[in-house]
Amino acid sequence: MLMLPPTVTPRAFERLSEIGAAAQGKALRVAVEGGGCSGFQYEIDLDEQKDDDLVLEGSGEKVLIDTVSLPFLASAVIDFSEELIGARFVINNPNASSSCGCGTSFSM
Repeated sequence: MLMLPPTVTPRAFERLSEIGAAAQGKALRVAVEGGGCSGFQYEIDLDEQKDDDLVLEGSGEKVLIDTVSLPFLASAVIDFSEELIGARFVINNPNASSSCGCGTSFSM
């Protein structure tokens, strides 16, 4: 079965540009870790690129995904959301069978 890589919205790349990630030599790392209230949780951080990362580029900015996290993020959409409760990067993941209210934890 063909595994499609995640995509990043223009709004997410724009936000990375606003915070100057590339200017700092950093990129947005999206990883999946065990834990959280639903079994898996997203780790989103600014980090430096590693040799085996999948690199998604746009607007001069980069989003990094490690090889272990990649299967959990197949076909996911990485976006940036600004709401009354705050602004954050969000993952719309079609592989998640359920997620918790905080939006950072999910199960498959």
